Amino acid sequence: MRFALSVVFAAVILAVLISLGLWQMRRLDWKQAYLADLESRVAARPVALPAAPDPERDRYLPVEVAGRLTGEGLRVLASTRDEGAGFRIIRVLAAGDGRRVLVDLGFQPVESHANPALTGPIRVIGNLQWPDEKDKWTPAAVPQKGEWFARDVGEMAAWLRTEPLLIVARTTSPAIEGVRVLPVSTESIPNRHLEYVFTWFAFAAIWSVVSGIMLTRSWRARGARQKGS
Repeated sequence: MRFALSVVFAAVILAVLISLGLWQMRRLDWKQAYLADLESRVAARPVALPAAPDPERDRYLPVEVAGRLTGEGLRVLASTRDEGAGFRIIRVLAAGDGRRVLVDLGFQPVESHANPALTGPIRVIGNLQWPDEKDKWTPAAVPQKGEWFARDVGEMAAWLRTEPLLIVARTTSPAIEGVRVLPVSTESIPNRHLEYVFTWFAFAAIWSVVSGIMLTRSWRARGARQKGS
C-alpha cells in the first residue's frame, strides 16, 4: 500500500510538471501571434490623427501629424540598455486644426548638454500609445520641479492642457538635436515562454529520474523484506 501511494504521488507530480510545460507552449504560441500582430500594426502606413482616439482600439495606431511645438513640455526619467539613464522628452504639439497633443520626441542621456528645440514647425510620424508604466513603487510626479517618473498620459495631459493621448515619434522633421527617437517596438515586451517550456520539461525529466530511482530502491527493499520474512 505504501509503495502504491508513492507511485501515485510520483505520477501526479510528473503530470503537473508536464501540464505546466504544455501550458507554457500554448502561451508561447499566443505570445508569438500577439507580437506578430503588434509588429504589423506598428509598421503600418500612418494615417491622420483620429478625431476621438480610443485607448484600446487605437493603441499603437500609426499616425502622421504636422503642427508646431508650443514651447511647453516635460521630461520623464528613463533609461536604455546602451545609454543608461536619461529622459524621455515630452512636448506639446499644436496641430493645424487647433488640437493640442502630447508627443514623445525620444531619449536624451543625462550627461547630454544639448538644448532641444522647444518651438517651431514639426512633422511627426509615430504611434499612439497609452503606456502602463506606473505601479505602487513608482514615485509620484512633482510637475513643479519637472520630476516625472512614468509616462502617465492622463496626468501629463492634465498638467500641459492637452488631449489625453501620446504620439511616440518614429521620425520627426526636422530632427531634434540631441534627442534620439525611441519608437514603439516589440523589443520591450518580454517573451520568456520558451524558456519556461524548457524549465518545466527539465523539471519533469529530473523528477522522472529521481522518482524512478527512489521507487526502484523502495521496490527492491520491499522484495528483500518479503524474502526475509
